[in-house]
Amino acid sequence: MEMPTFKNTYNLPGIELLPHRPPFLFVDKVISADETGTLGEYTFTAEKNDFFKGHFPNYPIVPGVVLCEAMCQVAGAGIVARGQLGSEERKASFILASIENARFKRPVRPGDTLVTVAKNGRVRIPLGVFELTGYVNGELACSCTVKCMLGEK
Repeated sequence: MEMPTFKNTYNLPGIELLPHRPPFLFVDKVISADETGTLGEYTFTAEKNDFFKGHFPNYPIVPGVVLCEAMCQVAGAGIVARGQLGSEERKASFILASIENARFKRPVRPGDTLVTVAKNGRVRIPLGVFELTGYVNGELACSCTVKCMLGEK
């Protein structure tokens, strides 16, 4: 599958855009974004992600809730990168409020890179709605719709 291209190219590390820190930062980089959405990625590894030790240790997979969080973080990082909340110095809050219609099509395993396409729905303070899809090697791995509380810190 060919990934969408958004107008602005960033290649910014997630750590510069989000308040999250390891081990709960799931955005390696925001690749591109515009008013319609964001493209970002994260590679899951046993070194970075301790949950692999206990989540099906004989066949480790990324928990579904972590996949949803990773995709949501990409959406938030894209909003912050573009300054869509009107915040200076990228200081914005982006808090998950609900997850709907979560679907998991294939397991995501250690070493897999999750490429997230976050399509913006309604994005105005105090609420944002996003359609999220995650791909591994061009194959659909997961999808969901999320609502997030938006604001400035």
